[in-house]
Amino acid sequence: MIHQTVITGKNTEIGENVEIGAYTVIGDNVKIGNNTRIGPQVVIEGPTTIGERCHIFQFCSLGTIPQDLKFKEEDTELIIGNDNIFREYVTINRGTKGGNRKTILKNNIFLMAYSHVAHDCQIGDNVIMANGATLGGHIKIEDNAILGGLVGVHQFAHIGSYAMVGGLTGVSKDVPPYTIVVGERAKLHGLNLTGLKRHNFSAEAIREIKSAYKILFRSGLTTKKAVEKIGKEGLASPEVAHLIDFILNSERGITRE
Repeated sequence: MIHQTVITGKNTEIGENVEIGAYTVIGDNVKIGNNTRIGPQVVIEGPTTIGERCHIFQFCSLGTIPQDLKFKEEDTELIIGNDNIFREYVTINRGTKGGNRKTILKNNIFLMAYSHVAHDCQIGDNVIMANGATLGGHIKIEDNAILGGLVGVHQFAHIGSYAMVGGLTGVSKDVPPYTIVVGERAKLHGLNLTGLKRHNFSAEAIREIKSAYKILFRSGLTTKKAVEKIGKEGLASPEVAHLIDFILNSERGITRE
């Protein structure tokens, strides 16, 4: 199931039941897991590891060197997990020396056409990036986040779990978990309640998240005072704890209403 026009480099490892379309080029030190499908005219450079049951559509470019002028051909890699779908013209770069040398995408990720993942990004499970969404370097996206079409995320930003970023939004600061952000420069627009319900969050968990959100973003309190108040009101669910931890550890600052 590998077309006769496919070119492979040195130390390439191809698993069982792999399909590779015509005129695809696979460079040195690339590993492809079982049951993965790769379309025609795809370029994969190494070192790159691709997991099982991925579907990579035509014209994708994976594992190429970073778009970083500081990059000096150091040994870096791209690691991709299982069950991922990358649509047409998706581009993903390897890591850099300044970012732990790795770009990492976990499992069940859906990258729509023309989306871009830059060097040293870390993308969690079940993340969706719609057409043309673009990540700068060193960005972390937690599990189950969704980025709309033509979203641009500034390097080193952090997007929390179950967050939704609306289309055409420019993200320059960290996006808290469970929230919706929209705007030319992203602003909070409340909680992603539809997403939480779809992921079967309990009514009690959602109630606590709502209460904590109001204290953090609508009470007028400083972050320190807001966290103290959340504790006094007994909002101690794992979801609230994650929200607080995300905010307290933010390096770029938090997107607000």
